Formats: sequence, C-alpha cells, structure tokens
Amino acid sequence: MKTSDFDYTLPTGLIAQIPIEPRDHSRLMVLNRREVSIEHRRFFDIASYLHDGDVLVFNDSRVIPARLKGRRAGSGGRVEILLLRRTDNNVWEALAKPARRLQIGAKVQIAGDALSIDRPGEVVLAEVIGVGDSGIRVIRFSDESLLMSVGEVPLPPYIHTPLENPERYQTVYARVTGSVAAPTAGLHFTPGLLQEIEQKGARCLFITLHVGLDTFRPVAEDDPRKHTIYKEYGVIDKDVADEMSRARREGRRIICIGTTTVRLVEQAARVSKHGELKPFHDWVDLFILPGHRFRMVDAMVTNFHLPKSTLLMLVTAFGGRELIGKAYQEAISQKYRFYSFGDAMLIL
Repeated sequence: MKTSDFDYTLPTGLIAQIPIEPRDHSRLMVLNRREVSIEHRRFFDIASYLHDGDVLVFNDSRVIPARLKGRRAGSGGRVEILLLRRTDNNVWEALAKPARRLQIGAKVQIAGDALSIDRPGEVVLAEVIGVGDSGIRVIRFSDESLLMSVGEVPLPPYIHTPLENPERYQTVYARVTGSVAAPTAGLHFTPGLLQEIEQKGARCLFITLHVGLDTFRPVAEDDPRKHTIYKEYGVIDKDVADEMSRARREGRRIICIGTTTVRLVEQAARVSKHGELKPFHDWVDLFILPGHRFRMVDAMVTNFHLPKSTLLMLVTAFGGRELIGKAYQEAISQKYRFYSFGDAMLIL
C-alpha cells in the first residue's frame, strides 16, 4: 500500500467555494457495494434509501472560533494562531505562524480586530510555553473565556471566498463546542429532512468527536501506515451505546454520518467486548486503512475528500478501491462539487 494509491487529479473549478442553498439540495451519489452500482440523486432523496429501524449516527460537535489574529508583543509583527485542542486551564495546542519567530517565551496580544488593539479589557495575552512536532505550539492564554469572542471560525485553506453567514459552516444540530473544522457530511441536513427521516421510522442518535489537526494535515509518508494520526476527543453516552448495541443484535443498520463518526464508533467498538458497544469518553487515534474490519458501521454518508488524505483512505477501506475509484472518476466527469462545501455520497 502506498500513499500515491490514493491520489487523483481534481480540476480546481470543482472545489466548492460556497455552500448550496438550501442545504439538502446538494447532489448525492449513491454507491451500492453489493451491486457495485452508482446512482445520481439529490441529498433530499436520502430518506428513500432508509428503512424502518435504521439508526443514523451524527457528530454533534460545534466549530469554535479557533482562528486568532494578533500582534507579537514588542515587535508588533502580525501573528495568526489556530487552536487545535485544549490541554489544561487556559492552555491549548495550536498551529501558529510565523512559527519560526514564536519560540518559547514569545508573547502575542490578541483582540477581535488584530489591527487596532486599543481595548485593554478585551485583549488576550498569549504566551508560547512549549514547542511540539509539525509546527505545533503550546500556548497559555491570560483568559481563555475571551477566546470565543475574539476568534473567527476557521475555513479550510482551499476555500477562498468569505462566508457571509458563519452558521453555514455548522451543522443544524451542532451542540458541543470543540472542533476546529466542521464534520462536513452533516452540513447537508436540514431540520425538515431530519424530521422526515424520523417519520420513516429511523432513529437519529448523536455522539461527539472534536475535529482536529488531521483535517488540515496531508499524509506525507510514502507508506500511509507510517503516518501518525492526531488524537481527537470523542464521547458516546450510555443511552446511545445501548441503542446501537440493540440495533446490532436485531440486525438493524447503523449508518454513520461522516468519517469522524465512523472513526469514533469504530474506536469504541474496538475497546468494547462481546459485540456490545460500551460508553466511550476518551481520545480517538484510530487510523482506518483498507483491510480494516468494520465492527459497527453498515453504511455511511460522506463528502468527496482531498487526494492522499486519511479521509479518502477511510472511505476506500469502507467502499472498496474499485468502487471508490470509479465513483471519484464519475464525480469529476459529472462535475460534482468537492470538499467541505461540496456534494455527498451515500455508501450502502
């Protein structure tokens, strides 16, 4: 297995810059693994593929305003910080640039408007207290309670068009703050579509995985098995775990909405025993590659992912190399929209 096995060429014009409105009017490619078939639908048609008793599992993590802009104390140089995960009171791991000038002891002043820090009551002081791998900095903030008011919701680097409504980069069911990127498969759902799904007799369950660094970090190793995946914190409550275990015993389908949901469910399944999913509150570092034996997931909804990404590797593991390769070729020829604000696929 090589990382290059998961490469493909995408015309830049197919990278979606703005979301479709309404949310559920994006296109939906339906892949049937058993029949090795592909259908082209709209996302609002997804309910027609659901059965009474199906369990849909959603990631309810909410994106935080993790991009902070400020100026370095003393020199006044511009600094940008991207929060990754909280490790202690007022302490976060983060990406920072220019990283080479932000060594241990460096201090940055952050406010809502980085160009005019003239409101002392609203300024947050950030101090670099540690240097990690891959450009990561450990930063202590003077008052992390102000970060949510001075930060901006970070969009992926391939989106260049400003987002008029930041809520459009949140799912309609986002509840638990903590992600630095949206679980994008869920962006297609509307309250009305969720209601229609439940009227079909399907059950909607919610778990939490806070999306972190690997959304932004490509696989650099030639052998993907040497890639170290960044840990993300996940939670599956007891009532949700019990319902999923009951569905498994009764032969009802478990359908995961997004790769983040798949990773959390499969991580929890690995540490559970006797086929029963146990409650889970822990870090997730499961890297799913072709050859993985899926324990709980029967179907999944996902977007179209970047070349050589861990997300594309996961989808390939689930859908099979031949079918996923054919699907991506067809998506390009049919001019589907790719990445975070792009179209979706349902893999059955």
